Amino acid sequence: MVATSGASSKGPATATGFHPGNLLTDLDYWDYVAPEPSEGVFEETTCRGLARLLENCLSASKQTKLGCSKVLVPETLTQRVARDVLRLAAGEPCGLRGCVLLVSLETGGGCRGLDRIVCDASVVPTFELTLVFKQESCPWTGLRAFFSRGRAPSLGRTLVLSSGFRLVKKKLYSLIEATVIEEC
Repeated sequence: MVATSGASSKGPATATGFHPGNLLTDLDYWDYVAPEPSEGVFEETTCRGLARLLENCLSASKQTKLGCSKVLVPETLTQRVARDVLRLAAGEPCGLRGCVLLVSLETGGGCRGLDRIVCDASVVPTFELTLVFKQESCPWTGLRAFFSRGRAPSLGRTLVLSSGFRLVKKKLYSLIEATVIEEC
């Protein structure tokens, strides 16, 4: 906690029980203490960077691996995923630097791998996270496919992601198979 003193507090005290002699030196001392850097700012910057990395992964794989022209992502999905990844990395020996993130999409026929992200190549990975995005289930997809038959399949197809996702954490340094599955 950092206490500061204003110009008015350096004069005589008006409140009862206030002794300006001792407290004045204490307040002057606290005025010159630099605030410590907040971990929250670092965490928010890391969270935004990780969310941007996930958005770039989806954007890069939309035509190559997903075969569509657009990927619609719910507004806060990548930020929520990034926060959960940071939370799961917090208890690891190397933190996020020791993470290998496997990104995939769950489709009707199984999972399709999109990307493999190594957070820090100079660190030996200590754990692996498998992120599984889910496709929004839409009852009229068959009707939409019927109307887009005349066009090339990747030109008009829009992939809509669900707000839900799954994270599977696997520790790579443990002799005992330790897997954590979180459904969000």
